[in-house]
Order: sequence, then C-alpha cells, then structure tokens
Amino acid sequence: MADDVMNDALTNETVELLQAMIRNECVNTGYPDSGNEIRNVDLLQTFLEGPGVEIQTYEPTPNRASLVARLEGTDPSAPTVCLMGHTDVVPVSPEGWDEDPFAGEIIDGEVWGRGAVDMLNLTSSMAVAFRNLARNDFRPKGDLIYFAVADEEAGGGHGAGWFADNDYDPIKADYVLTESGGIPLPGSGEPRLAMTVAEKGIGWRKIVVHGTPGHGSRPFRADNALVTAAEVIRRLVDYRPNPLLTDIWAGQVEALGYEGEMKAALLDPARVFDAIDSIESDATAARLHACTHTTFSPNMAQGGTKHNTIPDRVSINVDIRTLPGETSEDVEAHMKAALGDLYHRVEVVPVHEDPSTASPIETPMWATLTELAGRKYPGVRLVPTMTTGGTDSRFYRAKGAVAYGAGLFSQDVTYETFSSRFHGNNERIDIESLALTTQMWLGVAERFWEVAG
Repeated sequence: MADDVMNDALTNETVELLQAMIRNECVNTGYPDSGNEIRNVDLLQTFLEGPGVEIQTYEPTPNRASLVARLEGTDPSAPTVCLMGHTDVVPVSPEGWDEDPFAGEIIDGEVWGRGAVDMLNLTSSMAVAFRNLARNDFRPKGDLIYFAVADEEAGGGHGAGWFADNDYDPIKADYVLTESGGIPLPGSGEPRLAMTVAEKGIGWRKIVVHGTPGHGSRPFRADNALVTAAEVIRRLVDYRPNPLLTDIWAGQVEALGYEGEMKAALLDPARVFDAIDSIESDATAARLHACTHTTFSPNMAQGGTKHNTIPDRVSINVDIRTLPGETSEDVEAHMKAALGDLYHRVEVVPVHEDPSTASPIETPMWATLTELAGRKYPGVRLVPTMTTGGTDSRFYRAKGAVAYGAGLFSQDVTYETFSSRFHGNNERIDIESLALTTQMWLGVAERFWEVAG
C-alpha cells in the first residue's frame, strides 16, 4: 500500500509540474528572441533544489536558459547516465484546438496542452524522479544527470548544440535517455514497445537559379529564373533514390504491425514504394516513405523584384534528410541525379549539415529498459526504430554516447496517435503514461548500474 501511495504522490507531482511547464508558454519560433526557456528553468530550479543536488544554469543567449542537475556517483569509473528533456515547444494555431493549448487542463484523465507529448511529459517526469531520488539520499554508482535543455525545436544552437561546441563537460554522459519511445505497438502475441535508436541526418541546400532580367510584357524566349526554378522543383519532387532497407527499417515495419504479404512487400526493395503507396493513412505512408531513402522537400522559394519584371534570380531552400551512413558527397550525387542537365545551370549552396546518427542495442541500458518495461508488459520486446526528424540525441551520439528515445506509455497511447500529436492540434497525454514514465526513470537509476556491472 505504501508503494501505491508513493506512486500516486509522484504521479500528482508529475501532473502538476507538467501543467506548470505548459502554462509557461516557452514557444520556440526559431528566432533567437523566442523560446524564453528561462521560465521553465526557473520553475525547475526551484523544484529541484535541495541537499545533495548540484544545479547549474546556463544562458548562452538572453532568456534561452538550460539547467544541469547532478547526483554525484560513488565510483568515478562508472558510466554516467543523463536524463535529457527539452523545455521549449513549437508554435500553435489555437483555432485548431478544442481547448486552450496553454491552459494545461485535465480532461477525461489526460493533460491537454502544447508540449504534453513533445516533450514536457518526459521533461517533467524526469524531474520528479530525479528529485525523489535526491530526497531519499540515493547515491548512484555513476553520475546521474538531469538536463533540461533549451532550443531543441529549432536545432539546438542555443541549447544542446551550444554545449556540444562550447562547454560539453557539464552534460557529458555515456548513456542518454530522451524522446521518443516506449510506445506500445499493435498486433497479437508478445507485447512490443518502439524505442528510438536512430534519426535521419540533415543535408540542407539552397539552390540559386540565375536568369536574365527583362520586361514582363515580352516573355517569349526569356531567360526567366522563376520558370527554371519551377522545373528544378518539379524534378526534386519527382526524384526518388533507390530504397535502403536496413534492420532499423524492419523495426519500423514491425512497429506498425504489418504482417503477411504486406510485410513481405515492405521488406522487398523492388516492391516497397508500391506497398507504401497503397497505405490509406497519409501519416503512416509519409513516415514509412521517409524512412526508406534520402528525401528532398523544397520548402521555400524567393525571387523577383516587381510584378512586371522577369526575375533574374530565384533561390529555393530544400530540406534534405539523409539515411545512416550517407555523407555530404552522397547528397551532391543525389542532387546531380535529380536535376540532370539543370545541375550545372544552377548554384547549389550547402546550408546545414548534420549526419544521420544511430546507437547500438547490445548495451546494458537496452537490457535495463527491457527489464523495466517488462514490469508493465510481461514478456515485452523492445523494437528499435528511427525518427525522421532531428532530436538532441545527435549531439551526444556525435560525441560517442549511446542515446535512446525512451519512455513507457499506456496502451491508450498508440503509435499512430502518438505520432499525430507531435506538433499537432489537441496535443495531450494520459495520466497513466505520466505515472509509468516517472517509474521508468526511477527504475533506470535503481537498476542500470547493477545490470552494467
């Protein structure tokens, strides 16, 4: 009974902290003066302060603060574990919501609000578990870090990326747990949970198309940069490299519960695209399509000076996401293949590069997560998956750390609903999942170093 009461108390703490973080409205638009993560850092610092906890805050950009809390380990040679949660959220269109996205209300056993899934639910549950450990005089074998980080939603330049480039020691860890995983998967038989072990890389390019200016009333034989740009965009949209179907891809297919002929088709390089085309759910098809190959999405175009003047310059911003193992040279080869004879008529400018990253699963942390998930789902198997977007895990993996998107969610959270609520309308998380994730982090602290030996 005492354990049940303690669990209820911790769950209530997680719910209340999540509500407060949602209400702080740390909305990151991508501009340096947005985010205001200092609001959540101030909240978390007050929440965590107490005996035995080392806390430092960092503010590389005004109001873009991050917090690092540490429980010092008893063995300096033991691996360090970091629980990392970001404190910023993406913008919201309130007219698409049934409830106030920043009220943090509890409705039918769920906490509603921007960030409830991405990822203030985990950031708050990690803080509650960390404080509980500290207040019970827990001493881990290796250091345990709680890292509440700014600017994840806009690339990490004011957060994890800044630490990686300027001051890595305070956050240095051997194992990192962050978003997003622990999601129950459909299908009969043994229970399975998706855990993220990899993410696609970034190879953003700007394509500059040059033409010759002229009067818009005489378009015949004109060298119109906008017309050429339209053909460039068409070729990029039509381009589809050969699929690369790895073990992680097999995990993606399994995560969505496909069996029989459909599963066989999805695992066959010659049939995979047709199989994806046959999927009714747009969200599922888009996710699977992105996981099979490097993708190209022309998302911005700028050019022209006047309504009646033929433009001599148009720039196109292309979001390129690469698979594990692909390099900048591979991106250029793709560009040449996609654009064909137009490649040498345009200027291709690298904008941002981040290689795809992945972590192995033959680790004591994977074994620990499997054991802990089994307490809720006996006989569970963890399925390694890849996210198509970017997370702060990539900064750690680049430094040699093992990073997983982890957690533990209830059966009310399906793979489909979880994905749709990321950056979507009516974002919300059920209280049972908050309870389960809080217990997961406590279990990691209590079991990981025993499993690691």
